[in-house]
Amino acid sequence: MTHCCCNYSTPSTAQTAAQRQRWENFRDGFREQWSRRFGQWPTDAQGNNWPAHHLRDLHHGGNPTDWENLIPMPSDIHGKLNGLYNQCYANNPPWTTVGIE
Repeated sequence: MTHCCCNYSTPSTAQTAAQRQRWENFRDGFREQWSRRFGQWPTDAQGNNWPAHHLRDLHHGGNPTDWENLIPMPSDIHGKLNGLYNQCYANNPPWTTVGIE
């Protein structure tokens, strides 16, 4: 599917920075809570924590501390996905065409 639904407005740089700070202040506690509920937070082969991916990203108003907006994701996939988000928000093909139903 390539039809884009990324039409959230972009908050100011200050608002985005504040959201990022909220996440950074919350992150360690979130991972601890995750571990109690689901088992150890995923890590890569070197023991580094996977990033938490915000489904609705912080740069477009996503809640940085909402459990339903966060999933662990390997770093390489997280980077690729963030690149796709940026393409989608830029309104460039193929994201401006309707994909399959």
